[in-house]
Amino acid sequence: MVEVRTFALAERRRTRALAAVLVAVGLAVFLVLLVSVLTHSGVQRLDRPVEAGFDGRRDADRSTVMTVLALVFGPVGMPVIVLVAVVVWVVLARRLWRPLLLLAEMVVGVGLAQILAPLVRHPRPPVGQMLLGPDHTFSFPSGHVLGMSHFFFLTAYLLASRIRRTWVTVLATAVAVAAVGAQVVSRLYLGCHWLTDVSASVALSAVIVGAVIVIDMRRTVRVDGEPIRDRRHSALQADGT
Repeated sequence: MVEVRTFALAERRRTRALAAVLVAVGLAVFLVLLVSVLTHSGVQRLDRPVEAGFDGRRDADRSTVMTVLALVFGPVGMPVIVLVAVVVWVVLARRLWRPLLLLAEMVVGVGLAQILAPLVRHPRPPVGQMLLGPDHTFSFPSGHVLGMSHFFFLTAYLLASRIRRTWVTVLATAVAVAAVGAQVVSRLYLGCHWLTDVSASVALSAVIVGAVIVIDMRRTVRVDGEPIRDRRHSALQADGT
């Protein structure tokens, strides 16, 4: 099911601190954006200027690229990508823990988007600005950005935390940031979401990824000299076997 990893005490503390920062900062940013949307103040005042700026930069080539991003990483393409990634990961790694973490996080993300949108009831940009046709659903947070953030940020962590090479960490992080940034730009460019919507998705993803890091560390990491905390092993000892 899992692979047990050995960390130095300082390394485990740094990773836990990173997780805590992700949760704290992500939650704070998300709450600020949520209050702004609900009260029609603060950061939401940037929504229309940012949308107008993207509207003024549209052309045929950009529109094609942005549409492809929206379709590939949308509600049809993203589940296929996740399913393929999970199956390939299980086959190659021969362990279930990391693929299941990724799958569980994606399910949680989709569930949160479905729950929050009708509660917040944030209207999308005007239909006339939508390049992919009218969409009358609520837009806070962006499901496209939330799903992509979960997939790329958590995959980057799960790879970098096992390989533990500086260049892998840098490359995985850079790819994740670039991919999520491209989706953010795509949703704004296509007129499907406001700045507050996509920003809230990234913030919420940081919270969930931080929580997953804590769970992963607790389940798979031990410090040099500490006994391996294995529930099955403990149960066998308790039975006297």
